[in-house]
Amino acid sequence: MSTIRTLRRRNRRARLALAGAVTAAAALTGPVSYATPAAAEKPAPGAPGLGDPMFPLDGNGGYTVDRYYLDFDWQAPKTPFGASATIKATATQSLSRFNLDFGGNTLHSVTVDGKAAGTSREGDELTVTPKSPIAKGRSFTVKVTYTADPTQTRHRDDAIEDYGWIPTPDGTVVYPQPNGARLIFPANDHPSQRAPITFRITTPKDLTAVANGKLTGKAEVPGDRVRWTYDSEQPLSTQLVQLAVGKFTMVDSTGPGGLPLRDIVPDALVEPTAKYRKLTPDHLTWLERKLGKYPFNRYGILVGDTDLAVALETQTLSLVPKADLLGTQVDAERNLVHELTHQWFGDSVALKSWSDLWVSEGHARFYERMYSEEHGGDSFEAAMKAAYKAHDQWRRDFGAPAEPTEPNLFKRMRYDGSALVLYALREKVGDAAFQKIERAWVSQYRGKTASTQDYIDLASKVAGEDLEGFLKPWLYGPKTPPMPGHPDWVVDPAT
Repeated sequence: MSTIRTLRRRNRRARLALAGAVTAAAALTGPVSYATPAAAEKPAPGAPGLGDPMFPLDGNGGYTVDRYYLDFDWQAPKTPFGASATIKATATQSLSRFNLDFGGNTLHSVTVDGKAAGTSREGDELTVTPKSPIAKGRSFTVKVTYTADPTQTRHRDDAIEDYGWIPTPDGTVVYPQPNGARLIFPANDHPSQRAPITFRITTPKDLTAVANGKLTGKAEVPGDRVRWTYDSEQPLSTQLVQLAVGKFTMVDSTGPGGLPLRDIVPDALVEPTAKYRKLTPDHLTWLERKLGKYPFNRYGILVGDTDLAVALETQTLSLVPKADLLGTQVDAERNLVHELTHQWFGDSVALKSWSDLWVSEGHARFYERMYSEEHGGDSFEAAMKAAYKAHDQWRRDFGAPAEPTEPNLFKRMRYDGSALVLYALREKVGDAAFQKIERAWVSQYRGKTASTQDYIDLASKVAGEDLEGFLKPWLYGPKTPPMPGHPDWVVDPAT
């Protein structure tokens, strides 16, 4: 009897030990299931837009672009030409169909992974339906062939004026801001959507093609033509794309630390614009003292031979109209420093939404005015005092700095009105803390997208105090707050 009981106790202990081991294994590996695997995610359409408050249909959902390959067979000014865009992308959901932003131009064909795809167009939305759904996480390739129309422009009643393809006497320059890239190529056209670009542009042999980044190839092709190949090197937002064709001279030089500089200048404007273009190394040195190392591999100025008096911070190759370089040095330097500052603010650190434009334009105006005061221009403080006086009026007419309305996106509030916010922050925290905030911003978010809230959070962290209660009324409030350190400054009432 005792032997039987002993054996039973031993067997029970063995069963308990085995059960414990199974329990421990389950805890490490998760529950064991013999059910059939869950079904794959059901394919669904990608969203036709990202829901930006300014432009809800800009950008597209369901995928990210890994790289664009753009092929342009340029013929002559204002003359349509053959083009194609090959887009390498990755699905972020299981896609039954997806959209591209694509305005105007004559569509010929669309393939997905080499197979003809269904298409439909409504406004600027090109909807693509592949032969088979695209699984989440899978890479795929879209090729769009079309006839590009280099006469396509659109107009805004703010600082942008005309945008899209802007003609020159012997070619074109491109103004894609805010959402004109879709007039040039099919794209995921929103500033938060960044991807590298390879440009292959074929021109008559007497013309030169230029684009963002580095010239990686130049080859003669049949028909007395030349193919120019450029690599953007770093990802960029579509609003920062540059592509120009014309009778250009390439002027190479070096900047601080041996940074390659290349100016692209219409032949007849090389000498007349040389004096101010040669100031770029000085501008880089001045800004690097404020902000740290220039964030890209090269820089330069594209001189625009157009009547459009708008400069643009196209990445690594700022577009500056000839009028800016043929006037006074003070005016020329203001514009040159403004666009160069954008390479840090707006280009390297991209906008998360269009409501964050104040960060980009406010900083460009802030450093432009600071530089100008130090080099013979107007008083920075006087300019800010004037902006403070008008701020309530601008809030009413154009929206608060971080709360623009679409028609007023590029009005005065996003420039001097937003620089005023930065001026107020500097007055609040002191110059030393402000400089730390600025350097931290361009360092922490280099090559990334960032929002207004990101700026508030980082400024608070660096300054060692919660600045949300200070900055939000400046950025969003209906009334302009008191200016720290300037109790005598007065705001005119909005009328």
